[in-house]
Amino acid sequence: MATTNDLKAQIQGQVQQGLTPEQSLNKLLKRMGPQIQRALPKHMDADRIARIALTAVRATPKLLECDQMSFLAALMQSAQLGVEPNTGLGQAYLIPYGKQVQFQLGYKGLIDLAVRSGQYKAIYAHEVYKEDEFSFAYGLHKDLVHVPSTNPEGEPIGYYAVYHLKNGGYDFVYWTRERIDKHAQKFSQAVQKGSTSPWKTTYDAMAKKTVLKEVLKYSPKSIELQKVVEADETIKNEVSEDMSDVIDVTDYSIIEAEPVQEEKIIEQ
Repeated sequence: MATTNDLKAQIQGQVQQGLTPEQSLNKLLKRMGPQIQRALPKHMDADRIARIALTAVRATPKLLECDQMSFLAALMQSAQLGVEPNTGLGQAYLIPYGKQVQFQLGYKGLIDLAVRSGQYKAIYAHEVYKEDEFSFAYGLHKDLVHVPSTNPEGEPIGYYAVYHLKNGGYDFVYWTRERIDKHAQKFSQAVQKGSTSPWKTTYDAMAKKTVLKEVLKYSPKSIELQKVVEADETIKNEVSEDMSDVIDVTDYSIIEAEPVQEEKIIEQ
């Protein structure tokens, strides 16, 4: 694979040639095709990744204002994990974050990758409304009962995530909306500053991803799935054949995040 310095030189050369940002990106993606292909899972190809990238920048023009190296790094993270960013599948997103591009998993992508790991029979997340019949118990005999109301009103009061292992094991996590809000306040600078962020534009999806990551934190999981969890919401400025080796350079004082698309629950 070309080195980071090689790629930066290519980007600079294209700028000097007077290419538009989209033309420059398209040319770079074509040149990187063989390197991208070597890093892809079998079910994806470099041409499709290039098409997805160009679709993403046309849908979110601010991506073209970002550093191309961070865009390529986010794209490679998506490719190596085997998820498609900025599509209707809701698997992952490339998000302008200041002048950098952040890779962010959608909760659907997290579910897909967990199931793909081969350990899970099912994994899902749901919202809970005050009109629902809902109860849960921890301890020696964990139990969760949820009968949704046919006419819920207002905002959800909490969220839960559940996994079932193929060997019969299972676990769940339930967080109240208040606890989720405290989590967002603690870990999101955008929430702290009251700025636009996925927590404001797609709260439901972010809340579901939060409880999914929490229940997976203590679950049996492969090294590959651990890498998936660690890759979420990162910004990287280098390209490698193993993007998990590249350091996250996120500057959490930068809070200008592009809203992600609305996601709907997937039943597994």
